Amino acid sequence: MIIFLTLLRREIKRFLKVIIQTVVSPIVSSFLYLLVFGVSLGASVQLKDGMVYLAFLIPGLMVMGLINNAFQNSSSSVVTSKFSGDLEDLRVAPIPHYYIIWAMGIGGVFRGSLVAIISGLVGSVFYYIQQHEILPIAHPFWMIYFFISGGLIFAFLGIFVAFIAKTFDQLSAFSTFILLPLTYLGGVFISIQSLPEIWQMLSKLNPLFYLINGFRYSILGKSDVGLNVSAMVSLVGLVITFLMAQLALKKGSFSRW
Repeated sequence: MIIFLTLLRREIKRFLKVIIQTVVSPIVSSFLYLLVFGVSLGASVQLKDGMVYLAFLIPGLMVMGLINNAFQNSSSSVVTSKFSGDLEDLRVAPIPHYYIIWAMGIGGVFRGSLVAIISGLVGSVFYYIQQHEILPIAHPFWMIYFFISGGLIFAFLGIFVAFIAKTFDQLSAFSTFILLPLTYLGGVFISIQSLPEIWQMLSKLNPLFYLINGFRYSILGKSDVGLNVSAMVSLVGLVITFLMAQLALKKGSFSRW
């Protein structure tokens, strides 16, 4: 446990040293999304079930902040350790590989959760000002479940991608051309019920769709897909990405870019 806690402490202290870049900047982005889409334009958006658009938007932005920052935290940790040579030292040290993976994963969850929770609090303030009531949390247990599973999935994915990427361009290309489209098409800003049938079918092939809707159900008690399906997809995704991260740590390149 001393080894594991030391690795975890290192991961947390690493991103706290540049807290303006790692935490404050994403929170400002979420604030602007809430202000522009949720408050300014939200009044003119009508959802089919009569839900307030701002309430619909808040869980989606929380998940977006969670997964983006979890991914960036673990991937940047691997890249930084490649340059400093720390990863090679850890690899040859008598430390189980899963200690390293879980330390990076939980570090990513910690950073992502910090951004998501503060974004949710800001959104709740906007909701109270607009609706004159507090935004309730329908299912706290499921909220914690999707917080942890979603953060770990993308932290593990960040480890995998950082190991297989040969250049900074390849790492940033994954975020730009794969992660970002999946996030926006996963139901962050709009319910798939308002989309044409073909786009609804495509959205259901997006694994992020289930994570976002599971988290939305935990807060609002409503979602576009059943809770059991969202929970199962998240669990399967967690197992797969953990195995991917472990494989990358064993077989991936430790050379500097």
